[in-house]
Amino acid sequence: MPIEMNASQDNNREIQLSALVVIHNEEGRIRDCLERVKFCDEVVVVLDRCTDKSKDIVLEYTDRIVEGAWPIEGDRRNTGNDMCRGQWVLEIDADEHITPELAKEIRSTIQQNDADYYLVPVDNYIGGNLVRYGWGAQFGKASASCLCRKGVKRWGKERVHPKLHWKDGARRGHKLQNRLVHYVDDNISDMIRRFDSYTTARAKDLLDSGDIGTMPHNARRIISRFWRCFIGRKGYREGGYGFLIATFAALYPMVSHIKARYEADRLKP
Repeated sequence: MPIEMNASQDNNREIQLSALVVIHNEEGRIRDCLERVKFCDEVVVVLDRCTDKSKDIVLEYTDRIVEGAWPIEGDRRNTGNDMCRGQWVLEIDADEHITPELAKEIRSTIQQNDADYYLVPVDNYIGGNLVRYGWGAQFGKASASCLCRKGVKRWGKERVHPKLHWKDGARRGHKLQNRLVHYVDDNISDMIRRFDSYTTARAKDLLDSGDIGTMPHNARRIISRFWRCFIGRKGYREGGYGFLIATFAALYPMVSHIKARYEADRLKP
């Protein structure tokens, strides 16, 4: 797997906080993301198979870039984390924005030095609509462990939603007060496309594991997952959006299983 690195040689100044952004063809929104991480001491960007103008835009902000091709999401995130030189790493995506209030709180938090990682609450937007409730169960996130001391976490070998593995003894701190802004989908059609993409990637992971599960087991999970999102996480407060989020979360394991079972030949490399 060819990887091209471009890194400045400025190693003299102390780097306390690194921002890490992993992208694939994000020329339309990477600038807005990078504008909001200027408060960090360095910015590291992983360019995964980018064929648009993303690299040209990124180079306006940083020369700490890694280019390559990673079919496994966990691998590209680990590559970026390894390149960060800061004592702390703030890991976000191109569709996420750090508000000035959150930036100030992050700086204050890492000065306390009382934990190894912190949860950051997330405000998810579908188009211009704030959808705060109901997220979870692999179809969205209500919070993220995106502020971590360097070296305390590694991502797993999954294509989508890789698991987090924490260093022994890693201490979780308090949940921050200010919220990360996440423009998760443009509209309902985007939600449907994302569901299709996620379940395809999950089906490939199931095939790689050698255990795709069973239909009865996944059928039993549909009701519990829907209830967890729509009732337990108060998705009902979001009306139709909450219903769709809970439905996609509930069907995610079953559709992934069915794709792995009936479309294995199409999904294999």
